[in-house]
This record gives sequence, structure tokens and C-alpha cells, in this order.
Amino acid sequence: MPNSFRRSVTAATSLLILCLLSLPALQAVAQQAVPLTPFQRAMEHFDLGVSVTGVVNSNASGIEQRDANGYTSVATPTTGTTVTTVTTPTFLKISPSSTISELITLRYTRKPYIGFEYNFGNSRFTQNYSSTSTTTKTTVTTTPATTKVDTTNNNSSVIPGAQASVHEITFGYVAHPRKIYGVQPYIGAGGGTLHFTPTSGGGEGLPFQYRAVYYYNLGVEQNFTGSADHFGVRLGFRQLIYLAPDFGQNYLTITRRTHTSEPTLGFFLRF
Repeated sequence: MPNSFRRSVTAATSLLILCLLSLPALQAVAQQAVPLTPFQRAMEHFDLGVSVTGVVNSNASGIEQRDANGYTSVATPTTGTTVTTVTTPTFLKISPSSTISELITLRYTRKPYIGFEYNFGNSRFTQNYSSTSTTTKTTVTTTPATTKVDTTNNNSSVIPGAQASVHEITFGYVAHPRKIYGVQPYIGAGGGTLHFTPTSGGGEGLPFQYRAVYYYNLGVEQNFTGSADHFGVRLGFRQLIYLAPDFGQNYLTITRRTHTSEPTLGFFLRF
């Protein structure tokens, strides 16, 4: 498990525990019916959530842009003989690994259907690559007139994988429809950016890259009994859609969209 993951989860968990310990004081203030200040009324619409997410990445494949048109070479080793070698475009498959990560969400809910959220996610996984192409060698002679396919080879290779830290920064809309059997559902969608930063140990010396990302999410949440609606649990599912990263290298470019599915489980604190 990455050290950055452990540090982030530890810090976020400590913050939630500290806030939870302050709940009795908050409840006492509420019971005294002290008028809330404008700042307190504004903060009532905010909540902070910390979740553990499963990061399940989908594969992406397509024609490598470096040789999108393939290669053709023609040679005449002897008089009356022509040898043509044709190599098809390279087909690249990207197979990212799966992992777990943390997600921190700050929400502002003005009304059930008027809400916004800011998300920060942190994960680390490896982009694994494999490529295939076909080479056909054809010999044509004029005396006598013949055409012969000498060889057809299927070429396959494995490109070293690139490990990268991935930071998500997104902003979106969130709605809280009517409760279902006492449980509060939510749905949302938004967009932002993913920052892919190859690691020093497994990043193959590749540069960092940003990718625009769009997401949608849905789930349910429930306040804990006795918490005065200040603390609860949240269960959800979200999916990120973005262009497969190529780190600015044409031999890794396939211009195909991919997606990451994330089941989430965590806690939230309502101020």
C-alpha cells in the first residue's frame, strides 16, 4: 500500500475523530437554543467525507499513432525479382492494474436538489502495455511470372509498464432525492482533471500528464443514531471517464477513452 495512501487516510481519519469528539459540545449548544450566527448557519450546509475506494480500471486498445499507416518496403535483389514487405499498423493494448485509494469529498447542500461537491482522490497503479502487428513478405518474379508469399509473421511485444501516481481534482453537482426506506440516496455528476505523475522507481522516466475527466456517482448515506445528524456512513459507486494517458509518447498514443470504476465506502461529518 503506498505510503501516501497511508498518510492521507491517517490524517483524514484523525480529523474525523477530532470532529466526532466535539459532537457533544455541538449538541449542548443546540440544546441551549442559542441563536446561530450567519457563519454557523452557512456551515450547516457543508459536510466532509473520507472514503476508501476500489479502483477498477478498464482496458483500452487501438492503433498506435507512431505507425498508424503501417510500413511498406520494396526491394529488387535481382533483375526481374521484386520483394515487397508489408507491416500492418501496430495494435496497442493498455491494461492498467487495479488498486485501492482514498477519496476526500467536501459537499455543500443548500436544498435537496441544489448541491455541489469538490473531490480529491489519490491512487497509484501501473499502465501495462502489449503490442501486436503482422509482417508479410511477398516475392514477384517476371521470368517466369510468379507471385509467392514467402513469410507471414505475427509480431508481438511487451512494452515496460509505467507506474504513476494519479491525483483527481473534480467539481460537480449533487442532488439528494427523497429518502427510500429511511436511507438518503444521492446522485451527482461533474468534471475536472487527472494528474498522472510517473513514479521515480517504476515510471520509466516518462513526463507527467494531465487528462480531462468526467464522472458520475450515486449511492446512499445514513446518519448514525444519536449523532444529531452530524456523523454518518456513506456507500456509493462512481465512474471516471477520460482519454487513456500516453505521457506525450507517440508509441503509447491510441486516442481511446477508458474508464475507472470505483465502489466507495466511508464516513462523513456534517458541520
